[in-house]
Amino acid sequence: MASEDTTPNSARREITVRRAPKFVPFMILGAVVGAIVAAIIAYGRQADPAFDAGTVFGFFLIVCAGGGVILFSILALILDRLSVKRTQRAVVEPVPDSVPDEGPENDDVR
Repeated sequence: MASEDTTPNSARREITVRRAPKFVPFMILGAVVGAIVAAIIAYGRQADPAFDAGTVFGFFLIVCAGGGVILFSILALILDRLSVKRTQRAVVEPVPDSVPDEGPENDDVR
């Protein structure tokens, strides 16, 4: 019979902990801010009879939303670089289970 290793693994590891921004929410926020700016530009000016306000909004929506995505992505990159400077080191070690898991295979234990 094979003997089981009952001694807990006391391997301590050192890890790096930091808070990094998620890029997709920044990009979505940039597109939304760009759309708001495009709406202000298109509908906040006096009407030109040569161009419909919807057409002007569509043009500025593409330009401003793309610019907003780029600017907010750059902001996320800057925040990511700042978070690298604020990293902290932590020591972790495994903790053995003191309570068996719930489930049908462990119903006979109780």
